[in-house]
Amino acid sequence: MSRVGNKVIALPETVSVSVESGNVVTVKGPKGTLSQSVNPDIKVEIADGQLRVVRPSDQKRHKALHGLYRALVNNMVTGVSEGYRLQLEIVGVGYKAVVNGNILQLTLGFSHDIYVSIPAEIKVSAVTEKGQNPKVILEGIDKQLIGEVAAKIRSLRKVEPYKGKGVRFVGEAIRRKAGKSASKK
Repeated sequence: MSRVGNKVIALPETVSVSVESGNVVTVKGPKGTLSQSVNPDIKVEIADGQLRVVRPSDQKRHKALHGLYRALVNNMVTGVSEGYRLQLEIVGVGYKAVVNGNILQLTLGFSHDIYVSIPAEIKVSAVTEKGQNPKVILEGIDKQLIGEVAAKIRSLRKVEPYKGKGVRFVGEAIRRKAGKSASKK
């Protein structure tokens, strides 16, 4: 049995959920509206301020879809009620980030600056404090979109294992390697 799929999603007072024809789940909350189409085999039931995702059988495919759609709907409910926030840290001498509207300008040690266009659904900000590494903060209601944008930014300069320079998530553990050892005599 799917442990994730069987969990009931508690709906906050400020969130309303509707299931439209074609099995499209729409979630509205104080931060915005999200919608997700659900496989026709999977049923979404709303009762007593709780949402339950039900599968028709115990086939392997249905079990996989059961957990998937429950997780997607739960992420939508959390997104429209609380929102998501992801922080990236830029480590390296001379590395910096500047935000102009929805364009993120990154200086990552290349011969040129890198400009990244951020979708309108995501609010981006760059923070630089004295004595700290620059941080890029992504905020929005769509967890998947924020993750994609963060992965794209991170891929521009992956963290190298010797000095630890590059773009990383705040709190991410980096596996470091020892450099060359001294010459043997």
